[in-house]
Amino acid sequence: MRQRAAELRERAMRRICVLDARMRTLTEEPEEGAATAEYAVVLVAATGFAALLVTLLKSGTVKNLLTDIVKQALSVA
Repeated sequence: MRQRAAELRERAMRRICVLDARMRTLTEEPEEGAATAEYAVVLVAATGFAALLVTLLKSGTVKNLLTDIVKQALSVA
């Protein structure tokens, strides 16, 4: 009976050690990969927005609109 209890205790201690190691691994840097992926998504979105903005600002309509706004601002002052 004592031998069986000792075996159960030893097996339980091994499992607790494994569980402890897993928990320490998970809580140490839980979002390291997620942060990198989020950063990549933000960079792609920002690049796409910048390309769209450049395209809009190069168009003739927007260029004329901005020129008129600057002319009005300079004529008031």
